[in-house]
Parts: sequence; C-alpha cells; structure tokens
Amino acid sequence: MIDEKGERIPLTIADCDAQEGTLTIVFMEVGKTTRELGCLKDGDSIMSLTGPLGVPTHVEKFGTVVCVAGGFAVAPIMPIARAMKQAGNKVISIMGARTKDLLFWEEELRSVSDKLIVTTDDGSYGRKALVTEPLKEILETEKVDRVIAIGPSVMMKFCSRTTQPFGVKTIVSLNPIMVDGTGMCGCCRVVVGGQTKFACVDGPDFDGHQVDWDLLAARQRNYLEEEKEALENWQCQCGGHHH
Repeated sequence: MIDEKGERIPLTIADCDAQEGTLTIVFMEVGKTTRELGCLKDGDSIMSLTGPLGVPTHVEKFGTVVCVAGGFAVAPIMPIARAMKQAGNKVISIMGARTKDLLFWEEELRSVSDKLIVTTDDGSYGRKALVTEPLKEILETEKVDRVIAIGPSVMMKFCSRTTQPFGVKTIVSLNPIMVDGTGMCGCCRVVVGGQTKFACVDGPDFDGHQVDWDLLAARQRNYLEEEKEALENWQCQCGGHHH
C-alpha cells in the first residue's frame, strides 16, 4: 500500500537478500497504483508492505521440471526455477513476451536452467512463437514430471490445455485482484476442482487442470471501469515521466 489513501495490490517477491535485508519486486506500470509506484525515487518510503502471504511453492526433486514464464512473470518464475535446480531437478525454462522490449532477466533465468527457450509473439527476438509451441514439443520428446506456468490468465489456461493430454501435473499461479490478502474480503475467489478457493490464502499455486478458467476470466473483468476511472483521476506527479 503506497500511501494512506492507496489501495493494496498483490505483487510477487522476485528475489530477496537476507544479509542486506532487501526484497526485489518487479512490476509493470499498468494502472494507477503501479504508475504511482514507478514515480517513487531511491530512498522514498511506502506506507505498508505485508507478506509473504499464501502458501509457498512446493519444491522437491521431481525429475524434469519445465518452467514457463509469460511476459513479466519471469520475475516470479526466476526463484522457482532456481529452487527446483537446487533440489536436483533438470530445469527447462521457456520465457515469452509480446516483443523484444518486454523481455528481461534472460541471462538470470538461463543461469538457473539446464536449457532456456526464448519466444516473442512478433518474432523480434528468439523464436517467433507462443510459449505453448516449444512446451508441446518438449512434452512430445521427453519425459516431463512437472510444469510450472506463470503469466497472463489466458497463457496459463493454454499451457494447462497443452499439458493435459500428456497427463503432466501443471501448477499455475493465480494472482487475480486481491484486496486484503487474508481471505476476509473474498475478492480473489477462484473455483478449483469444483470448489471455491481464495487465491490469497489457498494459493496462489493451483493445479491448472482443475481451474475454472472461464470464471476466472470473467472475474478479472469485474473492475475494468473502476480501474480506468482511477487512472484518469490520477495525474502523474513525477513530471509526466514514464518508465
């Protein structure tokens, strides 16, 4: 929460340094709050930070793990790929973005992966493909024990559809609109395996084959008008400078 009148938004911890006492959080400037966050300078402070919330990602030696990152989800995938590698897994990572300019941490992800495949929707860098294409090829050519897919809902949905015929358990991270993060408000309801779950306390990781993707997509459109209005009402205080 940036200031007293600000909203609480869910962001993933991308990295941390216990010695330094620092957290690394990566965000994309999309709506009012993330743009406001982008206006802060070195040494500025924010009102409150609560976390970590929810259930940690389950890490064990599965065998071969494929980590798929769509867009800026490279940030949450990075520590997962590293932990899976440390646990003794063979890690194959696929990262994709709409265009070359939106790619980051390629070398970081490569350093914790046995193999890295980079795709762009427009072919401006790496392979011109959606992440599901190399994912399907890997599943067809080798035994995969676990897939972790993080990114926009539609991308996680199609990764889950891709792995389903192969019977490979696929974990997705559902970070929809969270408000309080403690399960009290119920804004982040998701239906998994026919049961209602709260992404903030029961998740964010769920079995992608069990998620009701259509309901999730509808819920994410719930606040479009309000989000647009909040952005229009807010004028960037940092001299109109956009990162």
